Amino acid sequence: MRLPWLLLGALVLLQICYPLTGGDTRAAFTVVTVLIGYVLSVSHAALTRGARAALALIGTATLGGFAVEAIGVATGFPFGTYDYSGQLGPKLLGVPLIIPLAWTWMAWPAWLAAQRLPSWARIPVAALGLAAWDLFLDPQMVAEGYWRWESPTPALPGVPGIPIGNYLGWLGFALVLMTALSITSGVRQPRREDAPVLALWLWTYASSVLAHAVFLDLPGSAVWGGVVMGAAVLPVGWRLRPRPSRPPS
Repeated sequence: MRLPWLLLGALVLLQICYPLTGGDTRAAFTVVTVLIGYVLSVSHAALTRGARAALALIGTATLGGFAVEAIGVATGFPFGTYDYSGQLGPKLLGVPLIIPLAWTWMAWPAWLAAQRLPSWARIPVAALGLAAWDLFLDPQMVAEGYWRWESPTPALPGVPGIPIGNYLGWLGFALVLMTALSITSGVRQPRREDAPVLALWLWTYASSVLAHAVFLDLPGSAVWGGVVMGAAVLPVGWRLRPRPSRPPS
């Protein structure tokens, strides 16, 4: 299980260096980070849960993510009318091929983290966590000019450029994605081997709050993302906390 840890280390290093870059270099860092995250999540699914889980993740998040993005670009549903620039690499049907990989990268840790919760809470909490990640992602990417909305209002206070309907679209699709992943993946129980992916989940949350608040000059998304994604991440972090051992009786 060294591969997921090595990939996580590379991903963290790239994300730490990201604020120090700009222009084409920053765009390249974005693409490479997503590629590493994608390989991390898919390889972890295959290594710990087998081919069924890996294929389920690809089918629901990669193919499903591409489908909903293509529909969104063509029709404006469910994210609003938006378009991508050419800075994130080749596009198919108006969608950069890197975009559905990002859905996959974060869908897997969201789903595994939710396995630490009661069964009734897993799908809604995983969906909330994945959708809330977009409260960090979209403001950051819009600020870089990687995509934009035709009508970015009404927006959340302090987070201009992105309509509220976009986040609702993310939440709706995330609920569909997590329901499908629950049915197809066969993942029902947490495992000790999930540690690198859970570390990725906690790192993504904490580093996003810090980066937006301190390094990227995006305080509005730091607050919104910190509160909403925190509602999904912090209960899992609480359950993962070290517990004191009981003395022998």
